[in-house]
Parts: sequence; C-alpha cells; structure tokens
Amino acid sequence: MANLYLTEQNSILRKTGDRLIVQKGEEILLEVQCHKIDAVLIFGNVQFTTQAVHELFEHGIEMAILTRTGKLIGQITSPATKNIELRLQQFKKYWDNDFKLILSKSIVAGKIKNGLQVIRQFSYNHPEIALDREIDALKSRLRDVESATQIGQLFGLEGSAAHAYFDAFGKMLLGEFHFPGRKKHPSTDPVNALLSLTYTMIFQEISSLLDGLGFDPYLGYYHTVDYGRASLASDLMEEFRAPLADRFTLKLVNNRIFQQEDFYTNPEEGVYLKRESLKRYFVEYRKHKRKLPTENASVYRQKSLHPAFNRIARICHLRWKYNVCSISSLTIYPIPRGEPNWQKRLRILGIGCNTAFLNVYWTMIFLPK
Repeated sequence: MANLYLTEQNSILRKTGDRLIVQKGEEILLEVQCHKIDAVLIFGNVQFTTQAVHELFEHGIEMAILTRTGKLIGQITSPATKNIELRLQQFKKYWDNDFKLILSKSIVAGKIKNGLQVIRQFSYNHPEIALDREIDALKSRLRDVESATQIGQLFGLEGSAAHAYFDAFGKMLLGEFHFPGRKKHPSTDPVNALLSLTYTMIFQEISSLLDGLGFDPYLGYYHTVDYGRASLASDLMEEFRAPLADRFTLKLVNNRIFQQEDFYTNPEEGVYLKRESLKRYFVEYRKHKRKLPTENASVYRQKSLHPAFNRIARICHLRWKYNVCSISSLTIYPIPRGEPNWQKRLRILGIGCNTAFLNVYWTMIFLPK
C-alpha cells in the first residue's frame, strides 16, 4: 500500500469502476486500483471529481490538500469512524491534570532522547566533528524534564533542548548548504525547506491515522488546544522529528541528493523545492520509510484494525505507561534494513501500527498492567 502524490498542475483525479485515474488533457498520467492506496495527497492546482471522492470514502482513503509548496491546507475524511466511546474517554482524560503531566513528560523526554541518539550515531561515524557540548546540554535538559512539575516548564525545557539540538544538527550537515538554525513560516533556506516539508508529511499521516482509529486529532494533552490545530497529532509527532524527518534531511543533504539548483526562492513565501525536484523528493521519502528499522515487540497481527477497537476502549488508563519509540538501534549511515515500525508511538491507545505509515497489517499490542 502507498500514498498517491499528485503534483502535476492542472491535472484532474477521476474514477472509473474501482480505479482512480489521473488525467491531464487527453493524456492518462496514472491509473491505479483503490485497494492499493492508503491516502491521496494533492499539491496545488490539481482538480478532483465528486465521483472520485465518493470512491475514496467507500475505501476509507484519506485525502489531504496542500499548497504546491507543501503547506497542509486541510483533509477530507470518510465518516467511517463511529467509536464514540473512545472519544469520550479521550475527552475525559483531558481534564486529568496528573495524566496530562505524566504523558507530556514522556513525550518531551522521548523527543530529547531520540535527538541525542541521532547526534551520538553521527558522532560515532564522524569523530572529527565536536558535538560534546550539545550532547551535554541535551543530557542536562533530559534530567530537568524528570523533575518538572508543570507542563509550562516542559515547554521551556523543550525549547532549550531544541536550540542545542539544532546547533548540533548544523554541524552534522556535510554538504554545500548553509544552515542558519531552525527557521519556519517561511523557510529561509533549502535545509529548513526540507525539514518543514517532511514535518508536514509526517504530521498529515499521523493526523489521518488518529482520525481513522476514532480519536479526535484536535484534542491533545501536551500541546495547547487551539482552533484549527490537530494537537494530539502534534503530541505524538514530537518523538519522530529526529529519527524520521531530521535523519531523512541529513541523508538528502549529505548524500548530495539535492543541490542548490533544486530550490527556488519566493521573496514573500520562502524557499521551496522546484516541481521536478519535489517529485524526486517523494521517491526518496517513500524509500526512506520502507527502510526504517523494526523493533522487537509482542504483537498480534491482523489485516484489519476493527478487532482492535474492542481494546482501545481502555484508552488512557494510568496503569498503561506511554513508552516513546526508541531509536537506539538506528545508525545514520548506512540506513538499517527492516520493515518500518511505529508500534510504540501509540502505546497510550493500546493499539499500534506495525509500519511507519503505509503497511496493510495492523498490530494489537498487549501492554503490561
């Protein structure tokens, strides 16, 4: 199963039977069966018919609409999820301040640990680059997280850790690109453009997964609830920034997959990949997800997520500790072989998916009490 990325401007997505067709003028650009698609992502001026949307809904396929440069505008979701009890439990736990603090500390600690591991792995392969100062700073922030008593403190610690982490990230870039630190809204340089685009891709897929499982993606526990922001997706994304997006960006830059000429600058909107370069990006992104390493876990695999709905009614019980995804087994060069695995990212749900995003198999995790 795969995502369908539509970037050809002025093309149109149609349906015939149970197949999707991408057409531009009289030319058929692509024809694919719906059961082979998990999600459709539309970039820029790409049209779609009502009949095509109906077909997507019938197959439970998400559609995301983005600008041509990759900024997420919105999503079209099938109303297939009917697990109201799950959402009631999710909302109930929102008012449990102890639960929110415990979960938030796990999220921030996981983000820092994974950032530390990326730096350590790189340092092992490149001992000539001094990263001790940044590693010490992150270790210090990690200790501070354990003693935090309020979520507001965690935001400060996360920000301080991010500053140290991106100082190290800049040193890990071996290509021709200059990295002025993390810049967004808009991205000011190619490296930040790659980071922002990959964060958007991951965020969209987490949000779609949560919605498909029956959660309200907009009610989070660490990130403040705000109009129009999928706070729960933001919560669960944090631990994957370093091992997924940042490692991927390092690969693209350090392996010279993209050069300066692959980007263009819009004075008002920032720096972005050119159209043909964006197509290459999706190819690399798909390959990167397929090569994510697998962790050992006691799982029961099902080809459908429906049996797992009976278990996630026990969501958010405090006796179930949220264990973040660890990347201790990862190396930056070379990328390890193995199926992608996000089993631990949704421990709080009592259910996980045994792939990063796109595998047909679903995993039911039996958690210790």
